[in-house]
This record gives sequence, C-alpha cells and structure tokens, in this order.
Amino acid sequence: MTTTDSLRSGPVANGRGSGTGGDTGHLPVREHLPAAPSAVPVLDVVVPVYNEEKDLRPCVLRLHDHLSRTFPYAFRITVADNASTDATPAVAARLAAELRGVRYVRLEEKGRGRALRTVWTDSDAPVLAYMDVDLSTDLNALLPLVAPLISGHSDLAIGSRLARSARVVRGPKREFISRAYNLILRSSLAAGFSDAQCGFKAIRSEVADRLLPLVEDSGWFFDTELLVLAERAGLRIHEVPVDWIDDPDSTVHIVRTATEDLKGVWRVGRALAVGALPLGRLARPFGDDPRDRALTGVSRGLARQLVGFCVVGVLSTLFYLALYSLFRLGVGPQLANGGALLVSAVANTAANRRLTFGVRGRSGAVRHQAQGLVVFAIGLALTSGSLAALGVASGSPSHSAELAVLITANLAATVLRFLLLRAWVFPARTHAHSHAPTCSEPEDLR
Repeated sequence: MTTTDSLRSGPVANGRGSGTGGDTGHLPVREHLPAAPSAVPVLDVVVPVYNEEKDLRPCVLRLHDHLSRTFPYAFRITVADNASTDATPAVAARLAAELRGVRYVRLEEKGRGRALRTVWTDSDAPVLAYMDVDLSTDLNALLPLVAPLISGHSDLAIGSRLARSARVVRGPKREFISRAYNLILRSSLAAGFSDAQCGFKAIRSEVADRLLPLVEDSGWFFDTELLVLAERAGLRIHEVPVDWIDDPDSTVHIVRTATEDLKGVWRVGRALAVGALPLGRLARPFGDDPRDRALTGVSRGLARQLVGFCVVGVLSTLFYLALYSLFRLGVGPQLANGGALLVSAVANTAANRRLTFGVRGRSGAVRHQAQGLVVFAIGLALTSGSLAALGVASGSPSHSAELAVLITANLAATVLRFLLLRAWVFPARTHAHSHAPTCSEPEDLR
C-alpha cells in the first residue's frame, strides 16, 4: 500500500500507525501517517473508491469545503483507492497535494471492507467515519452522525434510509431489495438497527480496535457484520435518518452483492449460534460502564429463560403426545400429528410468551402467535418427515415406534424452537439505540 498526504508535519502522536507500540490490530502498519499540523484530527473520514476518476474530485472538494465551514474540530479526509485501473490514483494524488487535511492511500486489492479496515486500523483519529463517493445525501448529517461518538455517548453511528423520518428518492427495485435485505437481517440475526448498508457510518477508534479483528468480510458485507457483532456485544448504535437520492450511475452489481451478503448472513448466524465469536471482549471494556453489569444480567436472564422453556417444553410435549394419541383413534398418523402440533403450538407460544420471556398484556400477541405458527411449521416438517421415513422403513410401525420417533424429532425441533423464539419471536434487546433529528447522507443499496 502507498500513502500520499498533504499533512506533512511529522509522525502520528499517539502511536496508532506509527510502527512502534499502539493497538494496531493484525494489519501491517504504514510508516508515514502524519497528524494534522496543529493537532491530531478528531475525525478521519474515509472515501473508498474504485475507478471513480469522474466523481472523486467533486466529492472531495465538496466534502472538504463542508468540513472546513461547519466542523468545529480538526479533521482529515482519506481517499482509499481499491486498486483502481483508471485515472483515479492521479486525481487522488493531486487532491492530497492541493488540499490541507487530505491524504491518499492506495491498496492493491479490491474490497470496501478491506479499505476501511486498513485505514481505520492505522488512523490516529479518535472518531473514524466513511461515506460513499457519490455523495447522494446532504452533508449536514455528518455532524449529527459523529457528535455522539465525540462526546462518548455512543460507540457506533449509522445513517438510515429506512427510518421513519428519512427522505429517500430511489427506484422501486432498489427500495424493495434494501427493505427485503434488512427484513432478512431482523428475522435471521435479530438485528435491531434499521439500515445495515447505508454508506454513511462512524465508529470510535477504541471500539474499532477491538471489533475489526472479529470482522471477516472484506467486501460489501463488512458493514453488516460490523453492526451485528457490535449489537450482540451490547454496544450503543446511534442512528441518523437521512435524506438520500439514488445515484443512477452506481457501479454496484446488485445480484452478486446480494448473493455475497446472504452468504455472510449464513456465516455470521452460524458463528453466533455455536458461540464461536468472543463477543465478551467488545462489551465496553473501557471503564465501569453500566452495560457491563447489564451483560451479566443478560447471562442470568438466559439461564432463567432456559429453565422456563424446559418446563414449558416438557408440559407441551406431554400435552402434544396426549393429543396425538387421542387424534390417532380417529385419523391417520400425519393428520393426528398435524392437529396435535397445531393445538400444542398455540398453547406453547402463549405459555412461553408469559412464563419464559416475561411478555405481558395483549400488545403484539397476535403477531407473536403468527410467528409461533411459523416455528410450528418447522416442527411439523421435522416430525412429519420422521413419520414418513419410519413408514417407508418399516411398513406398518407400531404406535410405540411412532411415539419414539416423534419424541426424537421433537427434541431436535425443541432446540430450534428455543433459538427462534428467543432471537425472532421474543428477541432480547441488550443494545440501546439513540435517534437524532432528521438529517442525511449517502449510499446505494450495496
């Protein structure tokens, strides 16, 4: 990687990226990432680019002018070139030479996540941000985005095109894909943030030091993985509703990006399910934070939920088997199984809602039952499939053989049921979101 910088006053003051000491993560450090002439910049805004010779100069000039006029602290703009093959490197180098507070970093491999990881890891600024080169959003959102991070109130901040007060202009195709993707995140990973892929985000440097080594993706899924891990660790995510206008000239390949994102959802979901990620180290390790105690409470709450779920599960299973035996007197095994599962599923969801997850009142009850029926459908598929396999294997199995197969299948369904109830139907919210007044910023679906 090569670096060109218009800030020529000497080495980084605090060791981040200086090559000696500091928490530099797992990436090689760069030899010359100088600080601002008078002070280390408070904010480092990264603009990742690939073959953007047309849009790069207007973007950086507009961003530099805006920050110079409105941002009350020292800042830096870093152009991160992802192995461009056009005139982008020359344009970026000229900008770094002309404008104070602008630097240019060249990477020989593509990947937005790779560019952000590299620059953020080596930056000396306490607040790190990035935005897309198209500048599809009003830059007035930048200060509301980073202010909670500068004050220490929040750990990460994101622009949201899907927040209620956001104002967005884009085609129906991108609107549908964006909302569908975020719906998938909420249903599969229990994500609480509203917009994972808006290209307008910021993070505190000490949070990035601990979070980035756990993020595997180096492409477009980088944003989503970063947010999911932060949220699961109990970090505070600040959201800013944005005014956003679609860039018709965007070079993002929608189908390929969506495919890679879905693969990432599966990978992260599997890692979270088996406990493969050391999220405990991310839980605000800088001082006596009340959320540290809250995380301990989450562990205790999980233990209580498991006990309650097991009690409800045992009673539900006995109820289900009794119903199956009763229905079996008049109908075949598949109908008896479906009827018994349906009745016991409604009772199971109601009992878990109140006893296991502590949800009271009628609010959301219909939605919880509807989601419970989806979980029921998965259990039905497992048990019906097991009965069908038993029938193929043994012809006319005995009633006791049917019950034995159903008990085994229900054990597998029970584990899955608890995970779905806890993560989707009655999600445990261990994070806090804060919302700022209407502002803005860019991005294109990703």
